[in-house]
Amino acid sequence: MSDVVNRLKPPPDDYLLKPDPADPRLTVRVTGIDHTGARAEASVTVERPLTIYLNAQEIVTAMTIGDYPEYLAVGFLLNQNMLRTDDVITDVEYDDDLEVVVVRTERATNYETKLKKKVQTSGCAQGTVFGDLMDVIENANLPAAALRTSWLYALTHKINTTPSLYLEAGAIHGSILAQGDRPLIYMEDVGRHNAVDKIAGYMHRHDILAHDKIFYTTGRLTSEMVIKTVRMGIPILVSRSGFTAWGVELARKAGLTLIGRARGKRFLALSGEDRIIFDQDLDHVEDEGRKHRRKGAED
Repeated sequence: MSDVVNRLKPPPDDYLLKPDPADPRLTVRVTGIDHTGARAEASVTVERPLTIYLNAQEIVTAMTIGDYPEYLAVGFLLNQNMLRTDDVITDVEYDDDLEVVVVRTERATNYETKLKKKVQTSGCAQGTVFGDLMDVIENANLPAAALRTSWLYALTHKINTTPSLYLEAGAIHGSILAQGDRPLIYMEDVGRHNAVDKIAGYMHRHDILAHDKIFYTTGRLTSEMVIKTVRMGIPILVSRSGFTAWGVELARKAGLTLIGRARGKRFLALSGEDRIIFDQDLDHVEDEGRKHRRKGAED
């Protein structure tokens, strides 16, 4: 699979995949009034249902912006431990009219019992996990990957200045897969768990290895985010937002490097801090400009 991975390498200044804020399917123009009573028009993010099937079994209906449904379905099933990493996927079918995606595998599957054990997570847009995923934390074997602060500052600057649906319409979360100081895949959705699952699906379908990657999210570092990152095998998780206590506890148990409140020159590491290499002179790092500030920047 190394040839596939090599072919997927982007040029140094570009992504493999990034948001297209001009996509007409993702926003609508809505007219109302502003605080002065004057007529005003705004771009508003679209959300629509997507029902995911694994073979003949209906698994879940998620609210999503509707882009990359195939990656979302595969990533969701992987992160719920319903798809195994060695499963042979024979087909992924998406029906736009029915808003349904079906993932078919060689292995026969039946998750009736697991579906009865459902937990609504702290993620927005009603994130859900099925069954007992704590085994992911207990059995974690993440590589002790180093993180250079020069990479962190370069990544946050490029991500915050990349044209995105958030900057166009707001009401959305972003997740980014990076390697070193280069962001590779940038996904957005109304729920941060959906954005994560899209990246997991993309990685699986394109045979992208996780051991040397960094995962960046605009959302909070909750237990769900930590579990999904560990499940994907990524050793470093970064966010511009804050932490939950359980998220920190799980990250420490799994050996995940966890960095939050990463804005401008600032960041806070609460797990894996011994793996951070301070190689960046802060005098050469700009504070985050208000123009590109995102949700949580004033926390």
